[in-house]
Amino acid sequence: MNNLLSLKELREDDLYTLIHNGLAVKQQPKKYEEACRNIGILMLFQKTSTRTHLSFHAGIHQMGGYATVMDWDSSNFSISPISHEARYASRNCSLIMARLKKHEDLLQLAEYSSVPVINGCCDKYHPCQALADLMTIYETAGTFEGITLTYVGIHNNVANSLIAGCLTLGMQLQLVTPIVHEAARDEELMRAAAASGHIRRVDNLDEALSRTDFVYTDTWVDMEFVNSPEYEEEKRRRIRTMLPYQLKAELFSNRKPYVMHDMPIHPGYEIEEQLIESEQSIIFRQADNRLHVQKALMLSLLQK
Repeated sequence: MNNLLSLKELREDDLYTLIHNGLAVKQQPKKYEEACRNIGILMLFQKTSTRTHLSFHAGIHQMGGYATVMDWDSSNFSISPISHEARYASRNCSLIMARLKKHEDLLQLAEYSSVPVINGCCDKYHPCQALADLMTIYETAGTFEGITLTYVGIHNNVANSLIAGCLTLGMQLQLVTPIVHEAARDEELMRAAAASGHIRRVDNLDEALSRTDFVYTDTWVDMEFVNSPEYEEEKRRRIRTMLPYQLKAELFSNRKPYVMHDMPIHPGYEIEEQLIESEQSIIFRQADNRLHVQKALMLSLLQK
């Protein structure tokens, strides 16, 4: 594995190794305190971030390395060809984690970088989030065999990476996705999902919840557009379409699936407030696992 750009590039044994190593790092953090001594990661941001920023920044420091944080728009990446900037930037670090708006730009960055590139989120995939999600499911259930995950929300970058992971692992995945984000369309991935026999679309939320072990939801509105006046009409359309698919406590009265959300959370929209802090919620464990599995990812790409 030279880069992590979508999760499609990982084989089954790669995924299991990262998850097992993530759990090992979580259980014995002191063992890895010097694993990245004097190793630097460039963290390149074009999109806003909380969990990606904190988990990678803390992760490299906790393993003895250091992070250089760079804003895309205030750097020369915004005014110069990516190929030129990538060739220079990669001479000053051992890893690049980039959180960019367009997948095409990420591919170009990876093509011209001389060090491994990690996709910290783009419009098409969010592999780091899916790694933490899969680690959380495995940590909670102890297996992927016989487990069903249900994703409820917009078909977006997170959905794509979850599909890629479940395809590789052979895990059952139900997609309750009334809206497909155009930028996230991946026809090849969806053809593979349809042919797999264990990934399928379900229109009825109640039906999906009747046969699931984990239920996962996500924001309905892209983070960079939440407060944008130009996006207001699309925001209202999405809310109107998605409200019948809100995760509510009443839907879980006789069911006990674990509840997941990749954050940031918008209570009262994709999920009811009381579910966030319920006994079934593993949302904060899921967020915490970003740190541990990303440590394992960095170590793997550095071959340490």
